[in-house]
Amino acid sequence: MTITAAADGSALGNPGPAGWAWYVDDDCWRAGGWPHGTNNMGELMAVLDLVRSTAHLPGEDLHILCDSQYVINSVTKWMPGWKRKGWRKSDGKPVMNVELLKEIDQALVGRKYRFEWVRGHAGHDLNEAADDRARAAATAYQQGVAVRQGPGFGAAAGAPSLAAPPEPAAARAVPQGAPTGQQQLFTEPSLFDEPDLFSEFDEDTTPAPGTDASPEAVVEALERELLRPETRADIGRTGVLLHPDFTEIGSSGRMWTRDAVMMSLAEQPGGPAELEVLGADRLGEQTVLLTYRSHTRSGTALRSSLWVHDGAQWRLRFHQGTPEA
Repeated sequence: MTITAAADGSALGNPGPAGWAWYVDDDCWRAGGWPHGTNNMGELMAVLDLVRSTAHLPGEDLHILCDSQYVINSVTKWMPGWKRKGWRKSDGKPVMNVELLKEIDQALVGRKYRFEWVRGHAGHDLNEAADDRARAAATAYQQGVAVRQGPGFGAAAGAPSLAAPPEPAAARAVPQGAPTGQQQLFTEPSLFDEPDLFSEFDEDTTPAPGTDASPEAVVEALERELLRPETRADIGRTGVLLHPDFTEIGSSGRMWTRDAVMMSLAEQPGGPAELEVLGADRLGEQTVLLTYRSHTRSGTALRSSLWVHDGAQWRLRFHQGTPEA
């Protein structure tokens, strides 16, 4: 079987509110984006998420339709040379969008794939569908409304997914410059914000989990790792720790997507603080709920993190924090 999908990106202003999407058919597609990004970032992220979303079908070939020569050439022609040069171009300058490219390089290991260039805005059904969804995601971030994420790649595409399906209408962004009045994960708290999850944590962590560690111990160690500034600044590592369908609910009820979190983390990793574990409860063989209190200069907050095992490793699926009275 060959999975044929179109991948596309969009940016309003380039850079500006940005979106990405891949599309197989109306029952199998996915979209996301960021409050601020470039068209090339969207194009790359669409390919990366497509590869990740089909990782549970490693024996299936990928046929990726793409209207970006930059993406096709980056992955199929230039990347081997960039890797040999330490991810630098022939002129010695750093490669643009290097973290996304590194993730694509890692995700494609062991996969059979081929790219096909298609002319954009030329009536190609799959390309037009992906373009419409990427542009809609960018527009949603521009307007500060919910993004339609799509059903993802699951049973509709012929096989069950290892990951849970994405939450409907799970992404919402705040227009740049607007006061938030609610929690924004991974950003510095403003006068109106509650302390955010991944800022201000100390570097005193539980030792790395061993093969014989309990699920509760592994989850606590991974949570502490995710709180380290050096981990938060590493988009490759956060991409491993955060579940593909990760969401976070702020105190106002607004939801944040994994993509927005990862990009914000890389730009503003934050500093140290204290973590007080309240409990680690196993809700099932593959689910652990970690609850804790965070102590920052802005006060304390009660927090919960839901970790799930995706068949290969533990990943953070959901987080919520509430300022403590």
